[in-house]
Amino acid sequence: MNTLLILIIGIPLIEIYLFIKIGSQIGAFNTVLLILVTAVIGVAYVRYEGLNTLKSGIAQLVKNEVPVYEIISGATLAFAAFLLILPGFATDIIGIMLVIPITRKIILSGFVKDNFSKNKKKNNYIDGDYEDISDDNDKKI
Repeated sequence: MNTLLILIIGIPLIEIYLFIKIGSQIGAFNTVLLILVTAVIGVAYVRYEGLNTLKSGIAQLVKNEVPVYEIISGATLAFAAFLLILPGFATDIIGIMLVIPITRKIILSGFVKDNFSKNKKKNNYIDGDYEDISDDNDKKI
Protein backbone atom coordinates (compact mmCIF):
# COMPACT_ATOMS: atom_id res chain seq x y z
CA MET A 1 0.00 0.00 0.00
CA ASN A 2 2.80 2.44 0.87
CA THR A 3 4.66 1.75 -2.40
CA LEU A 4 1.52 2.46 -4.42
CA LEU A 5 0.96 5.71 -2.54
CA ILE A 6 4.56 6.77 -3.15
CA LEU A 7 4.17 6.01 -6.87
CA ILE A 8 0.89 7.90 -7.12
CA ILE A 9 2.42 10.98 -5.52
CA GLY A 10 6.01 10.63 -6.76
CA ILE A 11 5.49 10.14 -10.48
CA PRO A 12 3.47 13.33 -11.02
CA LEU A 13 5.96 15.30 -8.93
CA ILE A 14 8.84 14.05 -11.07
CA GLU A 15 6.91 14.83 -14.25
CA ILE A 16 6.04 18.37 -13.08
CA TYR A 17 9.67 19.01 -12.15
CA LEU A 18 10.84 17.81 -15.58
CA PHE A 19 8.16 19.90 -17.33
CA ILE A 20 9.39 23.02 -15.53
CA LYS A 21 13.09 22.35 -16.15
CA ILE A 22 12.73 21.37 -19.81
CA GLY A 23 10.09 24.01 -20.47
CA SER A 24 12.37 26.74 -19.13
CA GLN A 25 15.10 25.60 -21.53
CA ILE A 26 13.15 25.06 -24.77
CA GLY A 27 9.90 26.94 -24.14
CA ALA A 28 6.35 25.89 -23.29
CA PHE A 29 5.15 25.31 -26.86
CA ASN A 30 8.17 23.18 -27.76
CA THR A 31 7.74 21.17 -24.55
CA VAL A 32 4.12 20.36 -25.37
CA LEU A 33 5.06 19.57 -28.97
CA LEU A 34 7.85 17.26 -27.79
CA ILE A 35 5.42 15.39 -25.51
CA LEU A 36 2.98 14.88 -28.41
CA VAL A 37 5.71 13.78 -30.83
CA THR A 38 7.16 11.23 -28.41
CA ALA A 39 3.68 9.81 -27.81
CA VAL A 40 2.92 9.42 -31.53
CA ILE A 41 6.32 8.02 -32.52
CA GLY A 42 6.44 5.80 -29.43
CA VAL A 43 3.04 4.24 -30.05
CA ALA A 44 3.93 3.64 -33.72
CA TYR A 45 7.13 1.87 -32.68
CA VAL A 46 5.25 -0.15 -30.06
CA ARG A 47 2.90 -1.29 -32.81
CA TYR A 48 5.86 -2.36 -34.96
CA GLU A 49 7.52 -4.26 -32.12
CA GLY A 50 4.18 -5.80 -31.15
CA LEU A 51 3.76 -7.22 -34.66
CA ASN A 52 7.30 -8.62 -34.51
CA THR A 53 6.52 -10.23 -31.17
CA LEU A 54 3.30 -11.68 -32.58
CA LYS A 55 5.18 -13.17 -35.56
CA SER A 56 7.77 -14.66 -33.22
CA GLY A 57 5.03 -16.11 -31.02
CA ILE A 58 3.32 -17.73 -34.01
CA ALA A 59 6.68 -19.18 -35.10
CA GLN A 60 7.12 -20.66 -31.60
CA LEU A 61 3.65 -22.20 -31.77
CA VAL A 62 4.39 -23.69 -35.19
CA LYS A 63 7.48 -25.33 -33.68
CA ASN A 64 5.16 -26.71 -30.97
CA GLU A 65 6.81 -24.64 -28.24
CA VAL A 66 5.20 -22.43 -25.63
CA PRO A 67 5.91 -18.76 -26.48
CA VAL A 68 6.62 -17.64 -22.90
CA TYR A 69 8.94 -14.78 -23.80
CA GLU A 70 6.54 -13.53 -26.46
CA ILE A 71 3.59 -13.51 -24.05
CA ILE A 72 5.52 -11.58 -21.41
CA SER A 73 7.00 -9.31 -24.06
CA GLY A 74 3.54 -8.54 -25.45
CA ALA A 75 2.26 -7.55 -22.01
CA THR A 76 5.35 -5.41 -21.51
CA LEU A 77 4.77 -3.69 -24.85
CA ALA A 78 1.18 -2.91 -23.87
CA PHE A 79 2.44 -1.35 -20.63
CA ALA A 80 5.09 0.59 -22.59
CA ALA A 81 2.41 1.97 -24.92
CA PHE A 82 0.44 3.11 -21.87
CA LEU A 83 3.52 4.86 -20.48
CA LEU A 84 4.23 6.54 -23.82
CA ILE A 85 0.67 7.85 -24.07
CA LEU A 86 0.87 9.40 -20.60
CA PRO A 87 2.22 12.94 -20.85
CA GLY A 88 5.63 13.23 -19.28
CA PHE A 89 9.32 12.75 -19.87
CA ALA A 90 10.06 10.19 -17.17
CA THR A 91 7.25 7.87 -18.28
CA ASP A 92 8.39 8.30 -21.90
CA ILE A 93 11.94 7.26 -21.01
CA ILE A 94 10.70 4.16 -19.17
CA GLY A 95 8.32 3.37 -22.03
CA ILE A 96 11.05 3.68 -24.65
CA MET A 97 13.34 1.44 -22.59
CA LEU A 98 10.58 -1.20 -22.52
CA VAL A 99 9.99 -0.94 -26.27
CA ILE A 100 13.60 -1.42 -27.39
CA PRO A 101 14.20 -5.20 -27.59
CA ILE A 102 17.65 -5.22 -25.97
CA THR A 103 16.69 -3.17 -22.94
CA ARG A 104 13.37 -4.99 -22.65
CA LYS A 105 15.19 -8.33 -22.48
CA ILE A 106 17.58 -6.96 -19.83
CA ILE A 107 14.74 -5.56 -17.74
CA LEU A 108 12.61 -8.70 -18.03
CA SER A 109 15.53 -11.01 -17.28
CA GLY A 110 15.55 -9.57 -13.78
CA PHE A 111 12.00 -10.80 -13.27
CA VAL A 112 12.17 -14.19 -14.96
CA LYS A 113 14.73 -16.76 -13.81
CA ASP A 114 15.47 -18.71 -16.99
CA ASN A 115 16.53 -15.50 -18.82
CA PHE A 116 14.46 -16.43 -21.89
CA SER A 117 17.05 -18.68 -23.46
CA LYS A 118 15.31 -19.95 -26.57
CA ASN A 119 18.10 -22.33 -27.52
CA LYS A 120 17.90 -24.21 -24.26
CA LYS A 121 17.12 -27.86 -24.92
CA LYS A 122 14.45 -29.44 -22.78
CA ASN A 123 14.61 -33.10 -21.92
CA ASN A 124 11.36 -34.99 -21.68
CA TYR A 125 12.82 -37.70 -19.50
CA ILE A 126 14.21 -38.15 -16.03
CA ASP A 127 17.72 -39.54 -15.86
CA GLY A 128 18.34 -42.09 -13.14
CA ASP A 129 19.64 -45.53 -12.18
CA TYR A 130 17.68 -48.58 -11.13
CA GLU A 131 18.36 -51.83 -9.40
CA ASP A 132 16.25 -54.95 -9.78
CA ILE A 133 15.39 -56.09 -6.24
CA SER A 134 13.07 -58.93 -7.14
CA ASP A 135 14.26 -62.42 -6.25
CA ASP A 136 14.29 -64.96 -9.11
CA ASN A 137 13.80 -67.87 -6.71
CA ASP A 138 10.40 -66.58 -5.56
CA LYS A 139 8.93 -66.66 -9.07
CA LYS A 140 8.90 -70.41 -9.71
CA ILE A 141 5.77 -71.35 -11.53
